[in-house]
Amino acid sequence: MTDDRAPLLHLRGVAITHEGADAAAPASVTFDVAAGEVVLLLGPSGSGKSTLALATDGLIPQAVPARLEGAVAVRGLSTRETPVATLARHVGMVFQDPDTQLVTGSVFDEVAFGPENMRMPVVEVLARAERALRQVGLWDRRGENPDRLSGGGKQRLAIACALAMGSELLVLDEPTANLDPAGIEDVYAALHDVAADGRSILLVEHNLDAAAGLADRIVVLDADGRTVADGGVDEVLRERAEELEALGVWLPVSTMAALALRRAGWDLPRLPLTPAELTEALEAAEAPVGRSGGPFSGSMGRSAPDDAPSVASVRSTDHAAIEVRGLTLRRGRRTVLHDIDVTVGAGEFVAVIGANGAGKTTLVQAIAGVLTPPRGTVRVGGADPAAIALRDLSRRIGFVFQNPEHQFIAHTVFDELAHGLRRRGLSDDEVRERTIAMLERFGLAGKSEVHPFLLSGGQKRRLSVGTALNAGAPILALDEPTFGQDRARADELLRLLRDLNEVGTTIVVVTHDMQLVTEYAHRAIVVHDGRIRADAAPADVFADEELLRETGLRRPPLHQALRGVTRHPFLSGVTALRELPAHGPRGGRA
Repeated sequence: MTDDRAPLLHLRGVAITHEGADAAAPASVTFDVAAGEVVLLLGPSGSGKSTLALATDGLIPQAVPARLEGAVAVRGLSTRETPVATLARHVGMVFQDPDTQLVTGSVFDEVAFGPENMRMPVVEVLARAERALRQVGLWDRRGENPDRLSGGGKQRLAIACALAMGSELLVLDEPTANLDPAGIEDVYAALHDVAADGRSILLVEHNLDAAAGLADRIVVLDADGRTVADGGVDEVLRERAEELEALGVWLPVSTMAALALRRAGWDLPRLPLTPAELTEALEAAEAPVGRSGGPFSGSMGRSAPDDAPSVASVRSTDHAAIEVRGLTLRRGRRTVLHDIDVTVGAGEFVAVIGANGAGKTTLVQAIAGVLTPPRGTVRVGGADPAAIALRDLSRRIGFVFQNPEHQFIAHTVFDELAHGLRRRGLSDDEVRERTIAMLERFGLAGKSEVHPFLLSGGQKRRLSVGTALNAGAPILALDEPTFGQDRARADELLRLLRDLNEVGTTIVVVTHDMQLVTEYAHRAIVVHDGRIRADAAPADVFADEELLRETGLRRPPLHQALRGVTRHPFLSGVTALRELPAHGPRGGRA
């Protein structure tokens, strides 16, 4: 029997060690989730958040081989001994990638599948499926194949499946990591409805701009996976923001901007969590002494170098790193790309953006030779990838998959990183020296002898980027490089890409992170329905209201906040965090 007085989810001193791992991650986690409560779980990459999520419904240790120490209970039922099928009546799991849990041929059948397997009466199955689909806004699409849904639609479908099981607690592991801005809005609209219905949610999420407004409480893990904070949103995010920043945990973009402005002398006593709050705070604040207008004199980081290629200059085919002409690609009967023309100049940093399913990844995979393009439609470094052996193509362009496991070939992290260096003919000593340096740079020094598949999601992503860098190609193409990364590691990775770009490496990034686009890219290529809808500087893309509306894109959070500031007009043109001052302005307070 269950104890209705017990917390819905109870964790005490939880430590989990995966089979083959040499240390527990998480190492010691203690918190409860009450009925009707939304708890946001934060922590650096590798702290064990996803592992902890798998323990809430008994998958660890019952299905995934791992040693579980401490206590995990749902409605008083131990997740060690209680069958997963029984726990599923209380806990619904929604994974990062919804495709991994969708198995049927229609949206309705997918939602009915769980209750049917619980041998519920037909009337109850039908009622639960309809109620869940209406709750997430998919009832009108109940007859469609799930494959036809967008990324956001699939994630809402996965949520509906959990709801139809009658789950009191939804556990979501980065549900928006692969979604475009419109898809993120869809998922969080559905989650707000779920919370309003009295269900509990445990949410692992890096996108705090979306998540902060949903949470009742926030639990924070440190790098070792120990609980270091547990409290309300204001208590943790506003009052301990600098501590979280030091841990490398993501903060809302508006909060990071306010911390930078505070250091530059702005009086912002209550840290904002949303663009609207940042706008309001700046409208009420006096500019620091000596700051009445004009551009900032400081910067959070290095801006693009003075000799960075302009949009006009990089389009000269005499210096093109990548040329695409008339590229059309089909998958089965569906045309994914329609007559694409694109030129990327040597030394550019280009972001490829657009809605889920627009064709972004297909385009970049064709450029990198992962998908074989029709002959003569793509040239990389002057050569046709359709006519080059893969081992030779990898010396011209390095590619980082959205799913890191797709490119791992070695049995240890060390050998995975060393592989590209060995193929370049370097001596054993140089291979070892460079590999150790890369392990240190990417926070993987303690994982050198671990199998790549045993790393956390964020660690796998860093390893995949490291292997591409070690191949030494003059062009790098990366599909969602910051996926699954904590703030510190994402910043480090992007600084590394910027450093490489500044010495001549051409960077092409597929991303849904609009703030990343405005911080780092020289150009933004907008793909919509398999066609190039726009190709311009990021500032021009985000200023085009019609374009944003048509393609489902949104302005970066900082742009949203500062474009509405009228009291300090010199702020309204700032779109990147690096354009904000890290130190007091000339003549102002430090």
